[in-house]
Amino acid sequence: MATVTRYRHGVPNWTDVGVADTAACVSFYESLFGWGAEDQGEDAGGYHMFRLDGAAVAGLGPKQNDDGMPLWSAYISVDDIDAALSRAEAAGATVVMPRTDVFTSGSMAIVVDPTGAVVSFWQPGDHIGAERVNVANTLSWHELTTRDPQGAMDFYGSVLGWEFQEMPGGADDDPSGGMPGYRMVMVGDRVVGGIMPMEGDDWGDMPSHWMIYFAVDDTDAAATRVGELGGAVSVPPFDIPVGRISVCNDPDGNAFSIIAFAGPIDTIDDGVA
Repeated sequence: MATVTRYRHGVPNWTDVGVADTAACVSFYESLFGWGAEDQGEDAGGYHMFRLDGAAVAGLGPKQNDDGMPLWSAYISVDDIDAALSRAEAAGATVVMPRTDVFTSGSMAIVVDPTGAVVSFWQPGDHIGAERVNVANTLSWHELTTRDPQGAMDFYGSVLGWEFQEMPGGADDDPSGGMPGYRMVMVGDRVVGGIMPMEGDDWGDMPSHWMIYFAVDDTDAAATRVGELGGAVSVPPFDIPVGRISVCNDPDGNAFSIIAFAGPIDTIDDGVA
């Protein structure tokens, strides 16, 4: 069981989504993933905490604005949010929301990175982020999908200390298949996310963005369930080297991906992600 007790600096640690119809979307995700939603009260502005067997796994709140793609949000844990923001601005980011203290839960800030993708920083207090990951119906992957992968690597490397590896079989000049150009994000010796280059005509005018993946046992069954619950499947299930994925939308149109992994994934045995 991949239970997390602490996130290291630079490790993606949380995700949440802003919705127009709270009741419909809470019901959708509870039915799809078996989550239970806890309303955090008026002081929290209608924010809901999703839990699975008592562990915090994701969040949902009222949509704040209609700008940008409707997506689940990417959060990255930082040891010092003020220092992270300073480095981010120096590296070319635009601050959308400066440091905001969220009760005793922690402090957050939102920036647009130089490639145009929105990302949040989180300095933990009482709330570390997702307490269970990498098992069915939990957060399993953060992926930056960008038109400027080198610019993204330069930015996140300087701000968060990330290092990068080519995905096996995915080197830009490797004709054997795999995922050409894909880079895995490394924090220490752990793979914690990925960078997908947006190349070719299939992406249209879609901006750079973060895509959130949730693990499932059966991608096809889960994608079918999405449609039955009032959501939509924008990319039907297909196979990649590490598993089978599908891109879906909730009843409000927010995009997320589901994945059934083909092999074992990080179980975080020591609780430190």
